[in-house]
Amino acid sequence: MPTVAFHTLGCKVNHYETEAIWQLFKEAGYERTEYERIADVYVINTCTVTNTGDKKSRQVIRRAIRKNPDGVICVTGCYAQTSPAEIMAIPGVDIVVGTQDRVKMLEYIEQFKKERQPINGVRNIMKTRVYEELDVPSFTDRTRASLKIQEGCNNFCTFCIIPWARGLMRSRDPKEVVAQAQQLVNAGYKEIVLTGIHTGGYGEDLKDYNLAMLLRDLDEQVEGLKRIRISSIEASQISDEVIEVLKKSDKVVRHLHIPIQSGSDTVLKRMRRKYTMEFFAERLDRLKEALPGLAITSDVIVGFPGETEEEFMETYNFIKKYKFSELHVFPYSKRTGTPAARMDDQIDEEIKNNRVHRLIELSNQLAKEYSSQFENEVLEVIPEERYKEEQNEDLYVGYTDNYLKVVLPANEEMVGKIVKVKITKAGYPYNEGQFVKVMEDIHKPTEKVRLTS
Repeated sequence: MPTVAFHTLGCKVNHYETEAIWQLFKEAGYERTEYERIADVYVINTCTVTNTGDKKSRQVIRRAIRKNPDGVICVTGCYAQTSPAEIMAIPGVDIVVGTQDRVKMLEYIEQFKKERQPINGVRNIMKTRVYEELDVPSFTDRTRASLKIQEGCNNFCTFCIIPWARGLMRSRDPKEVVAQAQQLVNAGYKEIVLTGIHTGGYGEDLKDYNLAMLLRDLDEQVEGLKRIRISSIEASQISDEVIEVLKKSDKVVRHLHIPIQSGSDTVLKRMRRKYTMEFFAERLDRLKEALPGLAITSDVIVGFPGETEEEFMETYNFIKKYKFSELHVFPYSKRTGTPAARMDDQIDEEIKNNRVHRLIELSNQLAKEYSSQFENEVLEVIPEERYKEEQNEDLYVGYTDNYLKVVLPANEEMVGKIVKVKITKAGYPYNEGQFVKVMEDIHKPTEKVRLTS
């Protein structure tokens, strides 16, 4: 049996696509092995979101070549799409496929074995207008399944290379989405995370169909589905109709990830983002009114070219005022080939780091404040895995619908099931909980959790 090993860099979409590529290999009779082992074929799924992403991708490619010089080395993903020539120039690389035509990878491998000539299978992504169907019936992660619903992005923010790596916005056929969601629920998943490159833009390229309608169809048509989570949504995509669906649905969770990037209108303009802070604030007010207790997480880029202390403080104060529940904070890093990399007034690293730390401190404080609202409340948790911080066999970690991480007494049987848990001690990054009730028929442990901090 031929063997294949995978290494995935970058985002959740890449991880999803690696699983999809593995399905193709599996159907062709391959066995999957660890990347550190000798394999007949190595598939490296690359990332190009930062210059470091490129560099890491090259290191991982070279590692596979050293591991088995006779193996077939296939490189795919975003870096392969934007810089195929750079990758082909690495001695030992055999096949390069970008962010489309992954289905052809196995044909290319057979062709390569016959001809022994490197193959560049990358073509112009900007011409692609159709969503490439890649099915993933199940995941190595047993509790949350990703479901990719769209590809590409039309935004062209000045700091971002992704439209060039992923092409323009294309949505997956709604019938396919619903069918695959049902397949995942049948495989035992209670929670589905809708994911994509620009997930909230789903439907912008479809006639008479949009994200709100997709959420409604998933809610009504998928039997046995308990939670629908949207991996990320832009403020401009949170229409009144989406808010209405969130308000009515008991499956769409009380958690939205809305990337803000900056809380300053002048910075947003330089970033070529599509909203003003006034608009963003208005959407947040509407959401909080519709969904009390909603968790809002966000991404922030700190030290974008030209960012003054005043502009940074606008971001800081906005986030503090609107009580985001957690932030992912990134210092701006130059991405070759983007307009922002060519801008004057690049910010000094030390200033960037100082601002990053201030925002992370704020994020930690806001996360604690957010979770403290739920102390003594009963929430539904899906246990995911053993709690690694302590050598206690009976403690597991899981997430509530509003994305609180809870440590609770549980057992293997409960992983992936829904349990009712009382939050006995709020905190960050972990909350402590005790059992109230198991929603499904499984044996339950009884003692209470005590974490030593």
